[in-house]
Amino acid sequence: MTSVLSLLGRYALTLCLVVASAFVAWEAWSRYERTPWTRDGRVSVDVVQIAPEVSGTVSAVSVVDNQHVHRGDILYAIDPERLRLAVAQAEADVEAKRQDMLVRQATARRHSQLRDVLSQEAVQQSGGAATAAGAAYQAAVAALDLAKLDLARSTIRSPIDGYVTNLRLRPGDYATAGVTKVAVLDAASFRITGYFEETKIRHIRVGSPANIMLMGFDQPISGHVESIGRGIENSNDTPGHLGLPNVAATFSWVRLAQRIPVRIHIDRVPSGVELAAGMTATIEISPAEISPAEISPADSGTATGAHRPDHGVRPDTMS
Repeated sequence: MTSVLSLLGRYALTLCLVVASAFVAWEAWSRYERTPWTRDGRVSVDVVQIAPEVSGTVSAVSVVDNQHVHRGDILYAIDPERLRLAVAQAEADVEAKRQDMLVRQATARRHSQLRDVLSQEAVQQSGGAATAAGAAYQAAVAALDLAKLDLARSTIRSPIDGYVTNLRLRPGDYATAGVTKVAVLDAASFRITGYFEETKIRHIRVGSPANIMLMGFDQPISGHVESIGRGIENSNDTPGHLGLPNVAATFSWVRLAQRIPVRIHIDRVPSGVELAAGMTATIEISPAEISPAEISPADSGTATGAHRPDHGVRPDTMS
């Protein structure tokens, strides 16, 4: 009798272990199916390409690579000597144009007073010359303002708070107007971009909490879904040389879910975690509840074949 009870006990224990293992496996699989997560996450940031508005030789560089700068901090300066000479020349031109304007205006007034003894044509010509001299003076003033602006822009400042990156500028280099010489990462724009399988997108909503783990740090970063991408590249959309769709001749039987970019806003970064663009991240998003109206016949198991696709966009999915 004791041996029978012992045998039954072992069977019961084995059965309990099997049931528990099956339950754990089922829960793990259900969590995998319900919880949107991906290891394909990247730290992203906006980069401001800073180019000078004037050309010239770089006379001084005031920052070093990877330095944190504030808005308005000097990054580098272009030799201002030529620009100062341009300002002086513009000032002299303004004075010359002003004197010419005054002379022609005085002549026009005198001719206007003598219109009884002068021809109408002479009076009109003197008046027109005075008007043209006034316009030339205004143009000279505008040229002076532009020369002063160029002189002020010879000192290049940071337009944002951020980090200087990939600095290769040295005194003596020649800076060309419109050509980027320094890039600054916008410190306020750090975010996480996660690429989720399309089968997970229905569980993601704008505002859903997100938990981010960077590969190089143990502390989790908290955030929330800011937006969901609305399109990725489709190779079949590339037109051929005749402008017709260039559709692939073969179709893979193994269909892999496409990955859709999801933008994650960072809410809190733990102390000691340093963000850098390009870092790898694992992202887990708290799943959103799916309403019955969002479940298609194929999802509910009531359809055995293909169902008619919904060609519209549901209002509740618009972010």
